[in-house]
Amino acid sequence: MITVNQALDQLFALADLLPVETVPLRAAAGRVLAEPVTANRTQPPFAASSMDGYALKGVEADLHAQFKVVGESAAGSRWDGTLKPGQAVRIFTGAPVPEGADKIVIQEDVTRSGDMISITDDPGPKDNIRPAGVDFEKGMVLDAPRRLSPGDVALLASMNIPQVPVRSAPVVALISTGDELVVPGETPGPDQIIASNTYGLAAMLEGMGAIPRILPIARDTIPSLTAVLELAQGADLIVTIGGASVGDHDLVAQVAGDLGMERSFYKVAMRPGKPLMAGRLNGTPMVGLPGNPVSAMVCGTVFVEPMLAAMQGLGHTLTPRQSMPLGADLAANGPREHYMRAIIENGAVRDAGAQDSSLLTVLARSNALIVHPPNDAQRSAGDMVDVITLS
Repeated sequence: MITVNQALDQLFALADLLPVETVPLRAAAGRVLAEPVTANRTQPPFAASSMDGYALKGVEADLHAQFKVVGESAAGSRWDGTLKPGQAVRIFTGAPVPEGADKIVIQEDVTRSGDMISITDDPGPKDNIRPAGVDFEKGMVLDAPRRLSPGDVALLASMNIPQVPVRSAPVVALISTGDELVVPGETPGPDQIIASNTYGLAAMLEGMGAIPRILPIARDTIPSLTAVLELAQGADLIVTIGGASVGDHDLVAQVAGDLGMERSFYKVAMRPGKPLMAGRLNGTPMVGLPGNPVSAMVCGTVFVEPMLAAMQGLGHTLTPRQSMPLGADLAANGPREHYMRAIIENGAVRDAGAQDSSLLTVLARSNALIVHPPNDAQRSAGDMVDVITLS
């Protein structure tokens, strides 16, 4: 067996960097920006009012001062002219500030009669003007790589970037194996269960910016598994679920080897997830996850997520961890690194109860994994531990 970090090193070696493609801005959310992007304009491109009110000269903005309203400036329709002493322009939020004006008196501080206004409340020192370029200047660079958030997409739109260079979204072929499995919605036989792993992992992969392809369930026969693995051609990553152990019906390693797989490793000193396998199948990276539902999902978080991040140009990094105090005592650990389903509440973390790798109910109510090192002694409430948060 190898350690988790050794397994990750070998997975990173398999993680081929995906090519760059250009997509419309509308399709860029969640994708990884592949190249720096430069703003095509300044934002705002003019001094703009931040309030509804009246634009005038600040030196004249005294309590009870009166002004003649000579025009109006609205968003998208500026007042063309130069403001003179004793004059004001009605202005609305986002509208260009007229030439000669350097203060916006908000409408609540003014009374108006016809085309005359009086300042009836102290306008204070704030000018209520957003200077040109206060957000960003033309030529500002949005650095890459970065996974594009909704805020990033809004910024790119403001920069007037209609097409965005991103890494190709990794296509992941998902293959569940086992005679005992049926897809959700089918009626299982007396000895069958639902293939839950496939759908949980597909949801996880989509959150990682990947495109999952759920292939037919491979039965526990060499012809069935061979046929389904051949359907995975064209994927950027092949993920099998189950069949990676050493039982009489665990055929993934044998069939993949017959098809030309070059195996990188088999078995990792962790729980859940010991029977993990990885390699290349005719040039395509392949990861064989354990079949127990929780094991598959935990291994997806610990191994597949960093691997997909590397393929999208985000570097070779672990799934993000943070240090957090324990909210309850934690028993000593054995020789394998343990990823314990856990619950964060009130600023502390505690294990979520039974850690059996078949219990999806425990995983579903968990929002974190406690990373319990090998041979770690008993921990007390308040001790700091490493935690991976779950979405």
